[in-house]
Amino acid sequence: MHALIVVAHPDQGSLTHSVARHLAEGVAHTGEGHSVEIADLSDEGFKPEFTFTDLAVHRRDVPIPADVATEQARIDRADALVLVFPVHWWSMPALLKGWVDRVFSNGWAYDEGPDIKSVKKLRHLKVHLVGLGGASASTYERRGYRDAMTTQIDHGIFDYCGARVVTSELLLGSEAAEVALHLETARSIGRDLFTIRSDQVTQAA
Repeated sequence: MHALIVVAHPDQGSLTHSVARHLAEGVAHTGEGHSVEIADLSDEGFKPEFTFTDLAVHRRDVPIPADVATEQARIDRADALVLVFPVHWWSMPALLKGWVDRVFSNGWAYDEGPDIKSVKKLRHLKVHLVGLGGASASTYERRGYRDAMTTQIDHGIFDYCGARVVTSELLLGSEAAEVALHLETARSIGRDLFTIRSDQVTQAA
């Protein structure tokens, strides 16, 4: 089986990238012959701005642009989609949100329109979310940020398209001991990526 790991962070030396690499190692070292691809949106220069052309795609007036079609093909090849990102203002960073805005387009991720019956088209896709944050778990719980992110991302994006969020992790803290734990968690996610059932969703602090 094949996993697509999408990373949105400008620094190759960041903890975010390290988590993505350890997750990929976990997939590769299962001994089951699974494959993995890392899509580094920053390094690849993906343009996240939702333009008039993207609006025309939404209205089904023009074909899908080549860069968006490339990303959709990547997802189509994958059995699992993993998003690894730093938490910015209690959500995903603009680069990743723009990737979602443009790539999860009308006609591919879902069908809708005045004369079109609404259809969720990504029911086959399994999604895993790995967010990295600096605030404490108690802050997330006290302010309701975890629930807010679940509403925005898990339900607001993926459920709308029919994709199943199988695991949703928040890795919090950046001290040495915490980093070591995060990297081991990433390896574990990778090892279990194709064995976790949709009824085994976890939300680890």
